[in-house]
Amino acid sequence: MRKRLFAVAVTALLPGIGLLTYNELSNRQERRVEVHNQVSQTARDAAAELDRVLEGAKSLLIAVSTLPTVVDLDPLNCGTSLRRIASNLEMTGAILVIDAQRKLVCDSQGNPAGVDFSERPYVNEGLAADADTLVVGNYTVSKLTGAAVLPVAVPLLRNGAVIGVVATAIRLDWLQERMAERDLTGRGTVILADRQGVILSQAPSSGGLIGQNLPDILSSKLQATDPGTLDAVGMDGRDQTIIAYRPATLGMPIFVSAGLSSAEAFHSINRTTWASLSMVLLSVLTAFLAATVVADRLIIRPIYRIVGVLEAYKAGRLSSRTRMESTDSELGLVGSTVDSLLDELEARRLAADLSEERRALLVGELRHRVKNTLAVVTAIARQTFPRDERLTSFSQRLSALGRAYDLLFTGQEGTPDTQIAEVVRAALAPYENNTDTPFQIAGPPLPIQPEGGLALSLIIHELATNATKYGALSDKNGRVMISWSSANGRVSFCWQERHGPPVSKPERAGFGSQLIGRAFPATYKSELDLDFSADGLKCTITFEEVVPGKPTQLS
Repeated sequence: MRKRLFAVAVTALLPGIGLLTYNELSNRQERRVEVHNQVSQTARDAAAELDRVLEGAKSLLIAVSTLPTVVDLDPLNCGTSLRRIASNLEMTGAILVIDAQRKLVCDSQGNPAGVDFSERPYVNEGLAADADTLVVGNYTVSKLTGAAVLPVAVPLLRNGAVIGVVATAIRLDWLQERMAERDLTGRGTVILADRQGVILSQAPSSGGLIGQNLPDILSSKLQATDPGTLDAVGMDGRDQTIIAYRPATLGMPIFVSAGLSSAEAFHSINRTTWASLSMVLLSVLTAFLAATVVADRLIIRPIYRIVGVLEAYKAGRLSSRTRMESTDSELGLVGSTVDSLLDELEARRLAADLSEERRALLVGELRHRVKNTLAVVTAIARQTFPRDERLTSFSQRLSALGRAYDLLFTGQEGTPDTQIAEVVRAALAPYENNTDTPFQIAGPPLPIQPEGGLALSLIIHELATNATKYGALSDKNGRVMISWSSANGRVSFCWQERHGPPVSKPERAGFGSQLIGRAFPATYKSELDLDFSADGLKCTITFEEVVPGKPTQLS
């Protein structure tokens, strides 16, 4: 009962739990869309800031490329000019002028001329670029300073012809500080990488990532056609992260990604979720306590009290009562009603006992009078037909009738219906042999009404009498198989004789045959089938099956 009450209480909480679940899923979905938009905007802001840095570098290089000492490729004077310009710059470590033979002409740090830069892709790309075109290289370790830089270059022109390149290198430590100063990340992370997937900057810095390759999930997006977002494991390899990316293009040859960990993105929602789960758990515990304490006092104890009274009444303690008042509670009303019902049952039981005593007295009197009547009829027959050969047969039939009435009256005193097996054995008793019975009786337990039992008893007596005179019972080896079965609301009774003298169908039906065919009342809708086979008579009678407990009248 406690489990059921607890289940009812929990069921009552289900709509609230369902609503909380729906709100939780809805809020998470809305937050996920919001975070995707947030990191996409962060990536756009980072790309815009990087674009401003590259535009500044481009303006610087174009201005340097117009200096006469640079255009003249004058190694003595251009270095002085470059040092004067570079001294005011923080983002670059050096400004270089490289001729068409990929040799250093001069730089802002006073390095000797002639250093070969032919292996640097950005130099070759700069020599092939159009005027005022900024060439952005990849992650590079400076040949002159040894620092990690991002090289950029523009072609150097004289009279419209490319005579070299002017290049500089954006320091990656400066770039990282610049991105951090702009506070673009919020609580997330911004990563810049070159076209080869090598990390140029990470803000905020977690150390050790600059110069490493992007994870595979981001490397696969380097050459994507459009910006996008995805869910992936973060750079730390542990936390799930929502990432927005902008692939490298001709206009922006740097890959930009912005990410926010799911734990950080859903921090407030997770906190609300735990609070909601705590409330649900508290509600479940409250329901459990209510089912355990309140239900025990108000429901379980009264129910057990009612059940205990009913069990006691069933066990024979007929005076047991709940003594509950209908005004106490709903269960008090049930207990009061049960007491009233038991009082009514007790009154009916007493009335039924009195009625049964009267019925038993009447049955006993009827039994006595029927036996006396049969005895009187037998005496009258003997006095009237003292020498008639039919007197013996008549007397035996009356005796069979008397035994049938004895059996049926005994049934009336006990159970409401008599078993077919009892009727059969009572009718065959005079023909039984103490040493070797000639009868084989088989059939399921099947009740029969008194009037049907009386008819069946007379039929069995008639068949046994004929078998003794002419059939299987007239031979010491003869046997009679008696069986019955029930199917489709009808009873089939079969008398089968074996190992007796040959039999043949009589030329005319005698009184015995007529008795067998008419013994059952018309309400039984009986059908008779007599088969006079050479190896023995087979009599099959079918009739309507008895309905147990159906009121009947003795005829």
